[in-house]
Amino acid sequence: MYKNFFGLTKKPFSLSPDPSFLYLSPKHKKALTTLKYGLVSQASITVITGEIGSGKTTLIMTVLGKIEGQCTVGLITNTHSAFGDLLTWVLAAFNIHHESKNKAERYQIFIKFLAEEHKKQRRVILIVDEAQNMDIETLEELRLLSNVNIADQIKLQMILVGQPELVDKLNKPELIQFAQRISIEYHLKPLNFEETRNYIAHRLQVAGGDPSVFNEAAATAIYYYTDGVPRLINNICDLAMVFAFASETKTIGWKAIVEVVNERKTGGIKRFKRTLSTETDEADQATEEVRQDFSQKPKWNPSDFSNET
Repeated sequence: MYKNFFGLTKKPFSLSPDPSFLYLSPKHKKALTTLKYGLVSQASITVITGEIGSGKTTLIMTVLGKIEGQCTVGLITNTHSAFGDLLTWVLAAFNIHHESKNKAERYQIFIKFLAEEHKKQRRVILIVDEAQNMDIETLEELRLLSNVNIADQIKLQMILVGQPELVDKLNKPELIQFAQRISIEYHLKPLNFEETRNYIAHRLQVAGGDPSVFNEAAATAIYYYTDGVPRLINNICDLAMVFAFASETKTIGWKAIVEVVNERKTGGIKRFKRTLSTETDEADQATEEVRQDFSQKPKWNPSDFSNET
């Protein structure tokens, strides 16, 4: 809708993971390096955690894109408490068709698959997304699958991706053996203010646009309302650009961000603690909250927002 208006070649703030838009903040760069090291060093189990929308999936897609052709990848995404038979899901993840009636047969089919891939000198990587939804019994089954690895013959590498609750689950006494097999672990934190500002500019630039569409006051408000979570940043920025297109405004300021947030009823975006009488009052209140309520203050100090749009 707004691509032509802003001179963009593609949508800059899509909610779908897209490695071409990857912004490597210091913490994302460290996470990417950690993932690469885990794969190259043939780590048996790697665990990556982060809040919803922190960019975990984009990171994994980026790493796998770089090693495509060297490995066989299976992805399990639909994890939940009533998960069912793990091996059925694992075989489906690798597109292994079978008509086996029992777990022992399914296990032998998978072991044969691993042996064949190993002979081809191809690494087999199983990625489990939203792994925090798995129950303890299913996680223990995953650990037992890693028993196929002996010494320097790593036939199966596993990457578990999940929200912070995954770590709490893996620290339970029942999973002590699982925890001891984790070779690589990294927690992806949200962006700080400076990273949020650079993230917005980076995505606009990748999309062929002007990186300064959102002024600094707008970036401040976006950071305040999202706590630096990339998916929430994308959500606010996308809608703000729709509003700017509708009002034929080329530069987006903090008042536009307030308007977007007030339109949102869902999605985890911070809301005002009280209802204010007018749009101007709400904008003034937003300014005051932005000034006073940073968990991590930006390095620059906006002396006066009153002249900002």
